Amino acid sequence: MTAPVFDPDFQAQFETLLRWRRDVRAFRRAPLPPGLLDDLLRLTRLAPSVGYSQPWRWVIVESPAARATIRANFARCNAEALAAQSPDHAARYAQLKLAGLDDAPVQLACFALTNPEAGYGLGRRTMPETLAYSAVTAIHTLWLAARMHGVGLGWVSILDPAAVGAALAVPPDWRFIAYLCLGYPETDSARPTLEQAGWQARLDDDGLVLTR
Repeated sequence: MTAPVFDPDFQAQFETLLRWRRDVRAFRRAPLPPGLLDDLLRLTRLAPSVGYSQPWRWVIVESPAARATIRANFARCNAEALAAQSPDHAARYAQLKLAGLDDAPVQLACFALTNPEAGYGLGRRTMPETLAYSAVTAIHTLWLAARMHGVGLGWVSILDPAAVGAALAVPPDWRFIAYLCLGYPETDSARPTLEQAGWQARLDDDGLVLTR
């Protein structure tokens, strides 16, 4: 098979895709078209993984009871996070919309196997955390694929991992990586939400890359 040539037009489009990939906080409740979620998850199988272990596992969360449990988990952890903010940041933190749990039509959790048979341990003996890193590459693949279809993704990280695993009744050797909301965003912007809110500006290049 001949390797493809990604011409300048494709390269420019790819950079545009990266710039418009956003961590979405506010969703419309319109459902995704039938089959789209399956197509997006199929593309995650193309993500790289340590030793080709493919350790990511997805749980689609549909039941109202499971969603309510996750929502309560978030509310508790978010209150604790707010209490831990400095006086200078607490007011701004309280104004941020930090979850799409109320409106996103699709919710799913990503886990990583802690000792998968696939890959036979290649590449992770000294760095077992590469299994989690591999799952994150699958999440980023999902993020870009979703954006390509106009679908937003929001990563809900303000959660108790153990409580998420218990709520979703997953095997004990599944490590929680992320809880994700997917749906059509209320608004689109190439500028990060937290940058718009004045929480954090994009860092410049100084200090991000070293040469030794």
